[in-house]
Amino acid sequence: MKSDLDRLMAERDLNAVIVAIDHAYSAAFDYLVGSVGVTGGIAVKKRGEAPVLVVGGMEMEEAAASGLHVYNSADLGYYDELKESGGNPTKATIAVWGRVLNTLAIAPGKIGIYGVGEYNWALAAVDLLRAAYPVYEFVGEAGASTLFDQAAVTKSADEIARLKSVAARTNAALEATWNFIAGHHAGADETILKPDGAPLTIGDVKRFVRRELLDRELEEDGMIFAQGRDAGWPHSRGQSEMALRLGQSIVFDLFPRELGGGYYHDVTRTWCLGYAPDEVRQIYDTVMTAFDIALEAFAVGKPTHLMQEAVLDYFESQGHPTGRSQPGTTEGYVHSLGHGIGLKIHESPRITHLLKNDTFEVGNVVTIEPGLYYPDRNLGVRIEDALYVDESGQLVALTDFRKDLVLPIRGVKGG
Repeated sequence: MKSDLDRLMAERDLNAVIVAIDHAYSAAFDYLVGSVGVTGGIAVKKRGEAPVLVVGGMEMEEAAASGLHVYNSADLGYYDELKESGGNPTKATIAVWGRVLNTLAIAPGKIGIYGVGEYNWALAAVDLLRAAYPVYEFVGEAGASTLFDQAAVTKSADEIARLKSVAARTNAALEATWNFIAGHHAGADETILKPDGAPLTIGDVKRFVRRELLDRELEEDGMIFAQGRDAGWPHSRGQSEMALRLGQSIVFDLFPRELGGGYYHDVTRTWCLGYAPDEVRQIYDTVMTAFDIALEAFAVGKPTHLMQEAVLDYFESQGHPTGRSQPGTTEGYVHSLGHGIGLKIHESPRITHLLKNDTFEVGNVVTIEPGLYYPDRNLGVRIEDALYVDESGQLVALTDFRKDLVLPIRGVKGG
């Protein structure tokens, strides 16, 4: 949780952290200071103290809304340094950073660098920082166990409340999408048709979903709406020009976040329009059984890989290839069972047999998403809910949208 930041900084021997701010959304910046609408500058946290913001004059008002102490970079000599450096903004910025470290009386030692920006600028900036301020060791982290990633493994009550809100709005958008598709009819060749007789396409559905999300202050981040053979490839986004048809499996994976960047929800449903062929229904029932097995395998303190292994055992017992029985397979069960979600769509803990160190904890927010994929049989099935671990150690669903396979087409002609 956010309250763990000082402890985690101490474990890394970090005297301070600097989070660079850019026009692009930064999960680390959001985590440290909240949803503040600034597009440049830095956030600096000295261990044991609240963060401060350093921004340009045009950003002062937005930065002040954070409730944190805000420094104007001009007051720290940015423009003087810019003139002295012959108009080099990077050198002027580095000079301001040094003055912030001096102002905050940060002791010599390690300083962690986080945030977003261009690689070329970051490499140049760190070289300049090390040369200009040799009493400090400027360090970065790679992988999924960085300071902010580790803090985000468990969520606070405020974070859970935001995640619940995103979930409720996402579920409402799912309901609207279900009803939108159901309001169409099918032609004699089983193509779903719009009122003007033109085919209803995947692109039409995605445009509808985007509007529904925006109306709810959410934005999509690359949704999957894949039909038939495409549904058999877990990360196929689907073809916008493809017409919807009766009886084909559709994998609909929706993972929107708060508008402008923020907390995510993640949900997948598999639909067949009008009716479900026996083969799809059989695979669907198998995946639903795997989903229930996963829930039964949960317990606080239990290694997460055991949940994945329970699902692997079941799928393999039913004759399906898996990533354990046939590493690299493109058929059967080909991915991990789930992952944490928050300000990033993929966070820890990871629910996979390949990682043994993660355990379930109170405050986790995770997805559970078993699936089976057979592209050469023109089908794929995945079911995914997001859930959180409450204070009593129970796994509570954030996704409450129904898991019906068949989406009735109320206007089916001849069916």
